[in-house]
Amino acid sequence: MNEIHQVIKDFLCRYEIIANELTYLVAFSGGYDSMCLLDSLRKVCPYNKIVALHLNHNWRGEESDREEQNCADFCKNIDVEFYCEKLASNIPKTETTAREERYKFFEKCAKKFNSNIIFTAHNKNDNAETLIFRICHGTGITGLQGIAPKRDIFYRPLLNVERKDIEEYCMKNNLSPNYDSSNDDNVHKRNLIRSEILPLIKKELNENIYEALNSLSVVATEETEIVKEYISKIKEQICFGDNKYKTYEFLNLSENIQKRFIYEIITPLIYENYDRERLLILWNFIKDNQNSKSGKTISITTDYWLFVNDKYFQIITASKKSDINIKINQTGEYKYGGIIFNIFECNSNIDECYGISGESVFVDLSDVDIDFELRTRQDGDIIQPFGMSGHQKLKKYLNSKKIPNHQKDELLFLAKGKEILWAVGIGISEKIRVKTKPTHKLVLKKEGV
Repeated sequence: MNEIHQVIKDFLCRYEIIANELTYLVAFSGGYDSMCLLDSLRKVCPYNKIVALHLNHNWRGEESDREEQNCADFCKNIDVEFYCEKLASNIPKTETTAREERYKFFEKCAKKFNSNIIFTAHNKNDNAETLIFRICHGTGITGLQGIAPKRDIFYRPLLNVERKDIEEYCMKNNLSPNYDSSNDDNVHKRNLIRSEILPLIKKELNENIYEALNSLSVVATEETEIVKEYISKIKEQICFGDNKYKTYEFLNLSENIQKRFIYEIITPLIYENYDRERLLILWNFIKDNQNSKSGKTISITTDYWLFVNDKYFQIITASKKSDINIKINQTGEYKYGGIIFNIFECNSNIDECYGISGESVFVDLSDVDIDFELRTRQDGDIIQPFGMSGHQKLKKYLNSKKIPNHQKDELLFLAKGKEILWAVGIGISEKIRVKTKPTHKLVLKKEGV
């Protein structure tokens, strides 16, 4: 068996993904690496369904279209299904955007073809380039691991194969890969690393630089596993609730552990875009806001923020205000968007009232007509807090309850016009509090609970 074929077969066995009934998806640009991978995989697994996934970035006009056609022709010759999409011409022509669009495309294809196995053709040279790139951007030990052989549904069977061996395979098997002319443009930083920096290192410093960097990657992986094991024990001590971390306990750790802890929780969000300056900004933000009652937020990426108050800190996502608005005009059950609201008369259904789980409260509606809305907050909302004679703005009430700003739009309220009668999970209005005995019970729960 060909040496590369054996490498692929061993890889499939190691990850236990060698079975005829499996559908294999292959990221297929048509270049040397992916053509070698696709050709080898078809020969090693002749009975599997294999689909080649080609994303035409539409950067180089007719050249991109010719490459797409070459890919389609090659797949037809080796009896592999070919699937292609083409990006719009107005998408930014940057390496970051290209990478993001590729992975969106691959994940979409995983659903389309009902497969959780996507092969990419990253090789030992790619790993070396990645390490050089990350070192230049101040990566930590985790970044020195380089490209992982497996991440989620992505598998990289050629990661320990050098590019020269891949080129030799293509030549011996009479393959005609695409040549992407943009690889000659050193405006793209990885091209600069590939064409100038690594060859210079190989010539002047270490002729076995690819092997040396691969060894560094292995050592970093081993060291990282030790650190992760230690950090996981710390997480158990200071974590509570929905990935919330106790601020006081965190700041009692040594500074080096604090920084490493932050590194561990943010790197899954930003991948190779990590830099130490960003870590230090987040670390200082936690320290600066450790006494904040209502809490402060700082951006990590466009989609993620770090929230900090005097009790905890956590990573949060952008919350979209719910459009729930349920009209309540009589007793009974109401459903909307996975939410179930019940209003019971306690006099006639006392047993049923006590048998319901979820957020619930007993109330006295003897002086209030049942004409409510279950909704999110609105401008101008007021509430007469439990035990108080006057009204206050809902915003002030929520602040007094120390509700973080990023959670306020997620809360549900039982309202009568602009007056809040029940802030679900927080408190009720003085107007419906039980004075002698309850007339009703209000219950809110998620469907299926």
